[in-house]
Amino acid sequence: MKTDILVIGGGIAGISAAARLAPEASVTVLEAEAMIGHHSSGRSAAIFIRNYGNATLRALNAASAPFLAAPEGVSETSLLSPRGEMLVATEADLPHYEAYLDGSDGLERLSAQQAQELVPILRADVIAAAAIEWDAQDIDVDRMLQGFARLLRAHGGRIVNNARVQSIARRDGVWTVTTPAGEFSAPIVINVAGGWADQLAEMAGVRAVGLQPLRRSAALIPAPVGHDINRWPLFANASDQWYAKPEAGKLMISPAEEDPVEPHDVWVDDMVLAEGLHRFEQAVTIPVTRVEHSWAGMRTFAPDRTPVVGFAPEVDGFFWLAGQGGYGMQTAPALSQLAADLCLGRRSALDPKVVGALDPARTSIQSQQG
Repeated sequence: MKTDILVIGGGIAGISAAARLAPEASVTVLEAEAMIGHHSSGRSAAIFIRNYGNATLRALNAASAPFLAAPEGVSETSLLSPRGEMLVATEADLPHYEAYLDGSDGLERLSAQQAQELVPILRADVIAAAAIEWDAQDIDVDRMLQGFARLLRAHGGRIVNNARVQSIARRDGVWTVTTPAGEFSAPIVINVAGGWADQLAEMAGVRAVGLQPLRRSAALIPAPVGHDINRWPLFANASDQWYAKPEAGKLMISPAEEDPVEPHDVWVDDMVLAEGLHRFEQAVTIPVTRVEHSWAGMRTFAPDRTPVVGFAPEVDGFFWLAGQGGYGMQTAPALSQLAADLCLGRRSALDPKVVGALDPARTSIQSQQG
């Protein structure tokens, strides 16, 4: 099957980029699994935090916010709902706490007592500092993913499931991709393969950029007895030792680990989860007596922890859209628009410094490649 652009990867990044491209190009998305959003997109913490990430990511967060609030073409109502994100720090966490607040926008410092008023199970005696971003909001992940998929199809785009790439090669200016679902060809391939993006690149004869998948696990526990948790903010240790978030009437807790893994359908390491739950217990007044459900996902980062977006400098027609780490959902509106603009030869509305910081040809990537 011939098309203008092949998008390899059916997570939120791939589906949103394809939807942005479809009004002006024929687009086919190849997804290895039986459904879209199976890996990282389906296991996201699903929250928009404006101050999350480095300066480049914070610029992308800001650029994505208007769309998330008014997602024209994707949903008739906002994809966001109030939540808030609160950081709590022990004495040992204070350097991380201050580093996070440095350059932040809209964070309010809180006393230990104020933090405990917002989340009554916190131990005020171990809180040396706290701060809250009131504007942090839950993202309706499924509604965004399915809305972009509908938009893609409405413009004639296709999603092919069970289409894991078996081979990819370029000849006479056209990429040919072989999958169990058939053979597909296009002048442009967009690599949105998440944890597998470096492997896909090497299969195509493109130099890897040093992406590293990292495992992040989470568990659901019953809501603490006697507490209405629905209005609690996401609350997190400032040194990334754990975080917790109300989720469908229960409490989701993550050890916030970043353990390197090979790309695969990741599962929970029981010892890592138990250690993370223990760290959480040290900060609260309740024990964790029962885990109702647990899962894990991959967060894939480039060496400088900034996404890689743009055409590969050494091979024509190979476009990177990878390394979103834990920021994929909240940056998808901005990164999908940038990908569409670059693939179609349009000028991006983003600051050129931000676009340059994402470029696969940037120094921090090239130095890793040697």
